[in-house]
Amino acid sequence: MHKNAYLGLGLVTAVFLVLPFVLPNSYYMDLAIRMAINAIIVIGLNLLIGFAGQISLGHAGFLGIGAYASAVLPTHFGFHPLLAMAAGAAATAVIAGVVAKPIFKLKGNYLAMATLGLGIIINIALRNEAQWTGGPDGMAVPAFALFGIELSSDKQWYWVVAALLVISVWASLNLIDSPFGRALRALHGSEVASQVVGVNIVRYKVSIFILSAVFASLMGSITAHYIGFVTPNFADFFHSIELVTMVVVGGMASVFGSIVGAVLLTALPQALATFEGWETVMFGTVLMLCMIFLPKGLVPTLAAKFGKGD
Repeated sequence: MHKNAYLGLGLVTAVFLVLPFVLPNSYYMDLAIRMAINAIIVIGLNLLIGFAGQISLGHAGFLGIGAYASAVLPTHFGFHPLLAMAAGAAATAVIAGVVAKPIFKLKGNYLAMATLGLGIIINIALRNEAQWTGGPDGMAVPAFALFGIELSSDKQWYWVVAALLVISVWASLNLIDSPFGRALRALHGSEVASQVVGVNIVRYKVSIFILSAVFASLMGSITAHYIGFVTPNFADFFHSIELVTMVVVGGMASVFGSIVGAVLLTALPQALATFEGWETVMFGTVLMLCMIFLPKGLVPTLAAKFGKGD
């Protein structure tokens, strides 16, 4: 990793070490946990969209698979929560691998529509299989135990998701600097040029799609256990759009931009709650202004500005 990457990782770690001691109450602790969960999902999605240049408008579907695996398998089949989480991630990897090859033969709007359709199919399946999933009403999720300790308090969950976020940032930064990451960036720049220099573009597209989907599935399981209840809204189309928006606002092809985008767009709806009846309008206005004045996203724009000493 580069020096700046180490500095950024150190800053993220320091912030999450200090936060529990300065947050005033459980509401803000809950908000911090949700920010960290979203940040991990968005980091995985940014690897796909920002670094590999491949769109996904149905990513919340993988989140739903992980969430329902952690609800259905322990409830109906007696799986240990950790085993259910692993099974959900494995199922997600298989589904993503099966659909990725035909999907990534498409480009542009066709690719976007294909990934959108995949997310909608998963959402419909979760709603219709009511005997297993509880249908539109959802279902309860059993408590999660780690090393014999049941996670029940906000502080316990905070340290778990904070550790997972730091690990995700470290792993992603190393992945980006690896030959695999360089191949992804080449793929984003030009598929034809990548093929010329020997990059197997289909293999790399499928691999990063699977990795990104597994990120979402694992955090879907974590979210399900943390909240204690799941509904098909986990896999809703609007949730997918929200995740993509976090990538774009924070900055594509930026790991730290993913964190900033997730933090801002998790906190923004809460901050706009005072505008009763106008929350959606204010939310849209803020996003529109970001896209107009910060088209590359917050972190890349600010990094370019201060990097040049402007």
